[in-house]
Amino acid sequence: MAAYAIARLWDVKLGPEIKAYLEGIDDTLAPFEGKFIIHGGERTVLEGRWTEDLIVIAFPDLARAREWYRSPDYQKILSLRTENSAGDVIVIDGVPPDHKATDILGGIGH
Repeated sequence: MAAYAIARLWDVKLGPEIKAYLEGIDDTLAPFEGKFIIHGGERTVLEGRWTEDLIVIAFPDLARAREWYRSPDYQKILSLRTENSAGDVIVIDGVPPDHKATDILGGIGH
């Protein structure tokens, strides 16, 4: 099942370090079949306040998402981002194509 690395970033200091991070990240993703599906972009806020940038990278499964994050190549460039932005990062499983909202109830109330 697909999995995702999701980052919500703010206070990004666009400078040489972030440029180097962006220039290096694609090569770290390739061995784990990671692909950007959201990388900032124009947004329309429908509810609440959303001021952060959203980044979502898809992986074939959770194991590869975790392996990518822990990989020596990614760890080598990670500080370029963490020292020049604030944010939250998670890896999380996706859902199967036939998923319905009620699937998460799993017997609650039965």
